[in-house]
Amino acid sequence: MQLSGTWSILNGLVATLLFSTLTPAIELNIGDEQSIKDAASTSTYSMMGWYAGNETGQIPGSFPEKWWEGSALFLALLQYWHFTGDDTYNSLMSEGMEWQSGDKGDYMPSNYSSYLGNDDQMFWGLAAMTAAELKFPDVPDKFSWLSLAQGVFNTQTARWDTTTCGGGLRWQLFPYQDGYTMKNSISNGGLFQLAARLARYTNEDKYTKWAEKIWDWSLSSPLVNNKTWNVADSTQMSNDCADAGNYQWTYNYGTYLMGAAYMYNFTSDEKWKTPVDGLLARTLKIFFPNGDVFEDTTCEPIKKCNFNEILFKGLTSSWLAFTALLVPDTAAQIKPKLASSAQAAAKSCTGNNNNTCGIAWYQNKWDGTTGMEQEISATNVFLANMINFDTGTFGPVTSKTGGNSSSDPNAGEGSGDDDKDKPITNGDKAGASILTLIFVFSWAGIMAWMMLGA
Repeated sequence: MQLSGTWSILNGLVATLLFSTLTPAIELNIGDEQSIKDAASTSTYSMMGWYAGNETGQIPGSFPEKWWEGSALFLALLQYWHFTGDDTYNSLMSEGMEWQSGDKGDYMPSNYSSYLGNDDQMFWGLAAMTAAELKFPDVPDKFSWLSLAQGVFNTQTARWDTTTCGGGLRWQLFPYQDGYTMKNSISNGGLFQLAARLARYTNEDKYTKWAEKIWDWSLSSPLVNNKTWNVADSTQMSNDCADAGNYQWTYNYGTYLMGAAYMYNFTSDEKWKTPVDGLLARTLKIFFPNGDVFEDTTCEPIKKCNFNEILFKGLTSSWLAFTALLVPDTAAQIKPKLASSAQAAAKSCTGNNNNTCGIAWYQNKWDGTTGMEQEISATNVFLANMINFDTGTFGPVTSKTGGNSSSDPNAGEGSGDDDKDKPITNGDKAGASILTLIFVFSWAGIMAWMMLGA
């Protein structure tokens, strides 16, 4: 009896000690504006714990092995500042986004340009466009945010490839890169989105024409089906884009949806309302399989999301929020999904005794993963719910409604050809070979896991 009682007491003490060290989930009251701001502040602080660009000897805005992710970080920070008013990280944003802009203001920095894809560069263009639309102050005597977006646009439209498939952007820029012979949705959908946003901001016809051109080509290719509203991931040039790889990713849908929403808001043309409704319905059907919680269904169920893929639904959460602002009659469908996803994401933020957030929000608990990407996505979905408190000040502006970032329609011009014709050094080849091998083996492993998981 006494021994049994002693063990009971000890077990109770151990349980008390264990549970007292568990970190509670991030508190989130979706109906309380300050609660959302506080949740975003917590995840943003965790997110910035992974950033070293402001430290001595480090490079601002740089993530050498995953350069494009700097743009995802700054996209989250721009929205954090915009929706909360907290300017803690503003100087880091300005410094990092300018540092990576490249000599020509086109986000082709010399340290990385030999290894980049069109999608990598495009995301930095979207970050600059977001800065212009949210009225983030231009940096004196540096490239303006609008000109940087224009520089990316000019560079990429110069690469429009009509050698096969009737047009479209290749995924990668150089023949030695794996993916050079593919055309994919995120590169083309991203450029479509950028063109649509530039059209709305500047009211210049060339951007409108390019948005229409990219959209029409996407429909003519296997990438976007305007009957089922399926968005495929990529298509091979070797068979003239006759078929497509059909893995389903949130950001492929999100980037085309966002572009269509901008075009509809800008033109009020029903031509664009149809794809807004179609893509939104398909997105909500595919990527919310567990009730009302956002999920990248290709990788999350089999627990094989790589660091890129962890970011996809966070980016798309932001795009859904802006779609609700730009096309208000979509808000009734979008807001409940963002709310339930944010609440689930908050429950995932119990890891490592410091509110580390997880990947699989639908589990309503931490899934044991840790990374900057998890924090970026959680931040994005928290902030997406700030549209519930919109007083007319949250939407993206134009040059006629308060936007004051200076324009340079010729920004980056000529850099597309220069980049293609640039001599390739042995160092470039060696670096590209290493990156290609890493990509090939990683991708092969992921595909194998997916097949085994299926």
